[in-house]
Amino acid sequence: MVYKIVAIFTVLLAALIYRSGRVLKHNVLSLPSLPEAYYIGGEYKEHCTIIKDETTNTINYCEDITFWDHLDEKDRLARRFVLLGCDPNRKSWNTVMGPLRDPEPFAYLWLYSTESGSLRPVTLHNYPEGHDFHPLGMEVYPSKVGAPSNLFIVNHARANTTIEQFVLDPTQPTTATHVRTLTSPYFVSPNSVALTSPTSFYVSNDHLMTRRLPSPFGKILPVVESLAALPLSWLAHVSVSPDGTLQHKIVAFGVPFANGVAVSHDGSQVALSATTLGEVYFYDRNQSTNDLKFSYSVPVPFLPDNIMYADDDALVVTGHPHFPSVAAVAANKPGAKAASWTVSLRPISDTTHAKSQRDFVKRAYDLRAPLSASTIAPAVLTHEVETLFQSDGSVFGTSATSLVDTRSGTLYVSGLYEEGILVCGPK
Repeated sequence: MVYKIVAIFTVLLAALIYRSGRVLKHNVLSLPSLPEAYYIGGEYKEHCTIIKDETTNTINYCEDITFWDHLDEKDRLARRFVLLGCDPNRKSWNTVMGPLRDPEPFAYLWLYSTESGSLRPVTLHNYPEGHDFHPLGMEVYPSKVGAPSNLFIVNHARANTTIEQFVLDPTQPTTATHVRTLTSPYFVSPNSVALTSPTSFYVSNDHLMTRRLPSPFGKILPVVESLAALPLSWLAHVSVSPDGTLQHKIVAFGVPFANGVAVSHDGSQVALSATTLGEVYFYDRNQSTNDLKFSYSVPVPFLPDNIMYADDDALVVTGHPHFPSVAAVAANKPGAKAASWTVSLRPISDTTHAKSQRDFVKRAYDLRAPLSASTIAPAVLTHEVETLFQSDGSVFGTSATSLVDTRSGTLYVSGLYEEGILVCGPK
C-alpha cells in the first residue's frame, strides 16, 4: 500500500515538474536578474515618468487600466482617454491573493487624457448605498460620434464578486452612472473582462477554490490550486439583456489561473493569460456564437496578468517575474519590492522561413533587453516576443497592466501594489 502511495505521489510530482518546471525554476525558486529599469524607447530616466495623486494618494494599487476611445462618424479615432481602477486598500482586501481583512474603504476611478496629460477623478453616480467598490478587471466600449459608452467592472465586494455596469457620457466624462449590479452563481471568481458588444463580454474566472471558502480551506486550497497550476479555472461569455437578465456560457475550461483576456480588433481571436503556467492561450473565435476553439499557446518570461491588443494587433502582455516577491509586497514585509515586465507578442508572418522548426524555436530573441525573454521562455513559431519595459521593482514594481498607444508611441503601465502609473514615450 505504501509503495502505491509513493508511486502515485511520484507520478503527480513528475507531472507537476513537467508542466510547471520552467515557471517554478525561473519565477518562483529564483529571482530574475532584472535591471533597475529598461524601456525599449530609450533611457528610462529621460522617457518615463510616474504620475501620482500627491494630494489624496488615491492613484495607488491600480490593477487594471483601459482605453476609452472616442470615434468619429467613420470609426476613426478622434480622442483617447485612459481609465484607471485603483484600490489603495488592496493590501487589506484582495479576494485573489488575500487577505480578506477590511472591505470597507472605497476604491477609485480616474480618467487620464492622452492629449493634455490631465488626470481627473471619476465620480460614481447612482451607485447603491452600502455596496462595496473594489475594482479589478474592466473595459469600456468605444464612444461613437459622442454616444454614451457602457463600462463593465469586476467588483470584489465583501459578500460576493459582482460585475458592475456603468455608463460613461463624453459630455460628462468624469461621471460614471451606475446602471446595475450583475450577479450569477457562475461568477465564482471573476477577474478580467473583454467586451464583444456594448452589452456582452468574456469574463475569466481565475480559481475554482477561492479565498472566500471557510477557514482553513480558503487559506490553503487556492494556494494549492495556484502553485500546482491545477487546470480548474475557465472563461465564460455573458450577454446582458435590457432587463438585466444574463445569458451565460462557459467557452473554455481547464485553464490554470485564467486571468487577463482580450479580443483582437477584427474579432476573430481571443487571448487569455494562463498565469500559473506562464503562458498566453490563443483561441479562434466564432463571431456568431462567441464559441472558442483552442489554437496554440505562447510562453512568456513571467506570470502573465492582464493583456491587451494594441492598435497594430500586437498583443501586449504584462505580469510578475517573481511570485514570492509579489507576496512579500502584499504582506508589507520591510524592504520588499517586486519586479515588473511587459512584452509584446507580434505574429510571425507565414512567409518567414527557417532551416528547420527545431532550429527556429531554439533561437535567441529579444536581444535588446538587459534580461532577454529568451533566457526564460523558449521561442515559438507563431509569435516574436519583445520586451517593452522591465524593472527589478526599484523604479516601478508589481506590473499588472500595460497599454500601448501606437499613435504617439506611449506606454502606460499600472502596478498591483504600486503608487501611481508609469508613462513612457517620446521626449
